[in-house]
Amino acid sequence: MAHKKGEGKVKNGRDSHSKRLGIKIFGGDSANPGNIILRQRGTNYHPGKGVDMGKDHTIFAIIEGTVKFSKGKNERRFVSVLPAAATA
Repeated sequence: MAHKKGEGKVKNGRDSHSKRLGIKIFGGDSANPGNIILRQRGTNYHPGKGVDMGKDHTIFAIIEGTVKFSKGKNERRFVSVLPAAATA
């Protein structure tokens, strides 16, 4: 015999898992190629130099260096990775 209460006619008896979105590597921190810098839904942040964007809008490093957040034209926010030689 089951010891679990039946759901009945509950319409919203589900709960979704959190998607772990947000910034993973902050400005000034170092990043290696392939490191995920930012997970997002849509393009809140746009890729700059030294980074690329995945099909789910995840921004990741393609070179080794230091992460930099900046604002561009029309208050658009960019994420870049500056090479280690440029930051020294």
